[in-house]
Amino acid sequence: MTIDVDYLVIGSGLAGLNASLRLAEAGASVCVVTKRDVVDGATGNAQGGIASVTSEQDTFDAHVQDTLTAGGGLCHDDVVRAVVSEGPDTIRRLVSLGVSFDKQGGDYDLTREGGHSARRILHSQDVTGREIAQVLAKRIEQSGVRVLTHHIAVDLVTLRKIGRPAQPDRCIGAYVLDDRSGEVVTIRARATLLASGGAGKVYLYTTNPDVATGDGVAMAFRAGASIANMEFVQFHPTCLFHPQAKNFLLSEALRGEGGVLRRPDGTPFMKEVHPLADLAPRDVVARAIDTELKRSGDDYVLLDMTAREPGFIKRRFPNLFEACLQFGIDMTRAPIPVVPAAHYCCGGIRAGLDGQSDLSGLFAAGETACTGLHGANRLASNSLLEAVVMSERAAAAMKRYGAEQPPPVPEWDPGGAADPDEMVVVSHNWDELRRLMWSYVGIVRSDKRLARAATRIRVLQDEIDDYYWDFKLTHDLVELRNLATVASLIVASAQHRRESRGLHYNIDVPEASDAWKRDTVVRRGPASGFVFEATS
Repeated sequence: MTIDVDYLVIGSGLAGLNASLRLAEAGASVCVVTKRDVVDGATGNAQGGIASVTSEQDTFDAHVQDTLTAGGGLCHDDVVRAVVSEGPDTIRRLVSLGVSFDKQGGDYDLTREGGHSARRILHSQDVTGREIAQVLAKRIEQSGVRVLTHHIAVDLVTLRKIGRPAQPDRCIGAYVLDDRSGEVVTIRARATLLASGGAGKVYLYTTNPDVATGDGVAMAFRAGASIANMEFVQFHPTCLFHPQAKNFLLSEALRGEGGVLRRPDGTPFMKEVHPLADLAPRDVVARAIDTELKRSGDDYVLLDMTAREPGFIKRRFPNLFEACLQFGIDMTRAPIPVVPAAHYCCGGIRAGLDGQSDLSGLFAAGETACTGLHGANRLASNSLLEAVVMSERAAAAMKRYGAEQPPPVPEWDPGGAADPDEMVVVSHNWDELRRLMWSYVGIVRSDKRLARAATRIRVLQDEIDDYYWDFKLTHDLVELRNLATVASLIVASAQHRRESRGLHYNIDVPEASDAWKRDTVVRRGPASGFVFEATS
């Protein structure tokens, strides 16, 4: 089956849905592809909120400076200023769509998170992302946008891929697997937006939903687009440590409202590490916890909220309070055991201020993109801000392709692929990949660990490629292939950067170097290898 649309959007988080609505409002035909249901992504999991200057006590310059400081010298100043200055307009956009942010009196009830010098986080209780996701999903239902749920994109279609070499090459759609029927659908589009989220599932422990398998980055890399800064993986400092808890994030807003990190014996330790103590940037806090755990041999540290009045905690964090109670933890009476977990990819598809990648017709927004906003470490709650601002910009830029009719696209050819006979190969490789990434490419790295990871990933990729070409596609196989590609990009980028900066810490080169005050940019080379670009 072939679907022809003006614009294809892969991903149904804030970036994907907002761009789709903007394109539909202009009268275009739009198709959204999402792996599960519309709201099953990282946006819906976001607890803390969205950072924007909405108070007279705050300034754009302060928000810009906080972002630059957190980013470790790699933020792109023009991008930071554009995103921060356009924040208030996009907040008004979300409110006009029906998003409700908490207020006190007539003003927004702003909170503060790590790395911020002022209260500027708008929130909807402690489920801000869920509020945004549900509102946008309802709007999409009313918009006429075609939504393919339970479909996973397999590969982008380019002129070169269909045998029409062109300079420059151009993206003209994607091949997409229907999970329920097993059919591969061909989608032809004038322009394509990748808004498929992050890649946290490349690690054994993550706060991300199961859909976060780096599909956008992997597909863009295979299609020839540039990928940037994949070594910078943010580990959220506070994920609940409990045998029954899966991916349970404890919002940074808890520390913003007075939470204190303590050793199991009750001793606070962040004042020994950073002037901002418990409100230090995430890379600092995550590394401090990792150091504590390795030094002591303990399984966790404690996040203590007991100094706050119980009524305030229940009112400000009702969902977190109730969720912790389900695991037998009353945060008003006892500290919460926490550990770091993979949370956010600061790298991704290199995209400009309009979301355009360096592959014509291909755009990226949200976590799958690397715009230069986050640099070497994302400032808390700038992710939703970037998603909404950059999706507005990308939608506007995609309209430039409205008159460019792409050529016909051949339907998917499975060749001689047989039905899968040993899915244990997929599940085993999936587990091994995530464990080796956690053990060798985590919060603290070394040359030896990275080399071991690279060697084993190459073996896994060979096994995965053999399986991919011999057997018919399944959802798990597509995700595993993408995860292996992302893992190889993270490792290669980490090996390439000969310093420690932001989220990338290598004990063999522990200091930052001005010579490496630049993005790590990589493209696909011969035999699927890596070609690194020197950028300033």
